Formats: sequence, C-alpha cells, structure tokens
Amino acid sequence: MGLKLGSPIVVSACTLSEDIGNIVQMEDAGAGAIVLFSLFEEQLKKEEAKYEAIISSTSNMFAEASDFFPDLDAYHKGSDQYLEIIRKAKESVNIPVIASLNGITNEGWIHYAKQMEQAGADGLEINIFFIPADVHLSTSAVEYRYLNIIDEVKATVKIPVAVKLNPYFSAMGNMARRMQEYKADALVLFNRFYQPDFDINQLTLLHNLQYSESNEIRLPLLWIALLYGRVPISLAATTGVQSSIEVIKYILAGADVAMTASALYKNGIGYLKTMNKELESWMLTKGFESIDSFKGVMSQQHISDPTGYERANYIKILEGVK
Repeated sequence: MGLKLGSPIVVSACTLSEDIGNIVQMEDAGAGAIVLFSLFEEQLKKEEAKYEAIISSTSNMFAEASDFFPDLDAYHKGSDQYLEIIRKAKESVNIPVIASLNGITNEGWIHYAKQMEQAGADGLEINIFFIPADVHLSTSAVEYRYLNIIDEVKATVKIPVAVKLNPYFSAMGNMARRMQEYKADALVLFNRFYQPDFDINQLTLLHNLQYSESNEIRLPLLWIALLYGRVPISLAATTGVQSSIEVIKYILAGADVAMTASALYKNGIGYLKTMNKELESWMLTKGFESIDSFKGVMSQQHISDPTGYERANYIKILEGVK
C-alpha cells in the first residue's frame, strides 16, 4: 500500500483495538501496523435511529426530569467515537493506523471513508461483507457491486485502500486483476464469513465466534501464491496466523504482510514480540537478510513445478493418503 512497516506482522481488525492502551502495547510488541476494528454502517444507522427516538420522546419533558437521562450522549455511539480513536491512536503511536469500514450503501462508504481520512488514518481497509443470497442475482452483478464500491471510495479519498474480499468468486484471478484496475492498492485474502450455527434443542440460530486455526491458511496461501507476480498489487494474508510459521509461509507465497488477531486473543498482545523474534531467528538460520529476499520464492511462478498449485496437486494429495 506504499506504507513503510518495521515488521510484516500486522494486527487485523478486532475489538482489541478499541482501547488506546492496547494499541500502544501492539506497537511496543512489534506490530508493523494496526487495522482498527470495523465500523459497520448498519450499527451507525441503528444507533442514530435509537438516539433520535430518545431525543424525540424526552424533548417535551420538564428540565428537572433530565436526571432520568444523565448520559444521553452515550446513546449516540458510532462514527464520532471511531474517529476519536483514530485521532488518539495517531497521537499515541508511530506505526501506520489503518481504519476499517464495513458499509452497505454507496453513500455510507463515501461518507465514512472521507471522515476516516480526515481523522488521520494512514490507510483504509474496506471490508465488503456481502452474501449474495438472492438467487436471481447474477455473478456479473455481484462483481460489479465490489468494483463499484472500490471505484466510489477511491474517488473519495487519497489514502491507500485495501479490499478485504471473500474466496467465493468463480474466477478469483480475474477478479483480483479487475480490482487492481479499479485502483485498489491492496487485497486482503480472505474475509472469514461468520456463518450461523444451529441450536438443535432451542431451534434457534447461534452467532458464536470461533477463532481461526493454523490449518485454515491453505486457501489464502494458494491464492497468494497464484496471484504473486501476476497482479501488480500488495497482498495481505489473513486467517490462521497463529505463530511465526504461518507468517513465514504466507511471505514465501508472496504476501507483503500477515495479519493476526486470534493469536493475540489466545496468547496476549505481547505474543507479537515472540512472533517477530521467531521470524528473525528463522531468517538468520536460512541466510535471508530481508523480507524481500524470500518473499514469493514459493509462489507458482518461482517454483520448479508450477503444476503443484493446480490439478496435479489434487491427485498428489489423494495419492499421499495411501
């Protein structure tokens, strides 16, 4: 994205970044950059509606009755608080602070993206969480929605924009190329859609969160290795980064950075320091003097048998089960 980082390990969007003290700890522990928790347009609209309802229902009350709502402003949470966190984070740390936006309307994307830039964000991650549940929606319409969002946001802000996308496009390589043509500065592979689960006793939907595991890196690892060197865009790997091992694998595939959150929930923010030390130790053992010296060496265009990333790999894996 054109940002200079001291480490390829980046904190991905998570609730840990809601606290400025945590953000300072992340820098002290060696994070290369921080992606703030996502701002959801739906939440803002819901909170604004709630706020307006409270205002209208109390506007005609006697002044003495205001004690019933001593913290009325607390109901109006959302963009103002988010923007203040950006400002405070920029005052508190020297590493890049990247805002994260999850919108639903073009107006929302444009409005909040501009506000985040004005608050001082070094970059913007647009988290396009869109499930095309309408069976009449065509693939071209879905793809256009993504490209249109990128186009609108890039026309609105001057800071670099990363697109966090899902792995479900029928032609991922082509879609990545088109996103780059629409001026996206980076791709974040991949967004983990949080699907619901079922409670079979209560017959209700469950919305419980499960942390990612290291065995989930294979899909983003595959696509980063395929895209590296073929689409001129920064590549960020997310999902399954539990240790320095996953960081190394992602960089070998061609990622510029590896993003983690689950590892910090499990081991604490200080675990970033351990991951960086292990990465440095591995580089020293292998004789690599910089990240660039081994980035992409295991990508499809650099390995001796590039078919290993395609159908031949499927056959070899099945043969290995024997």
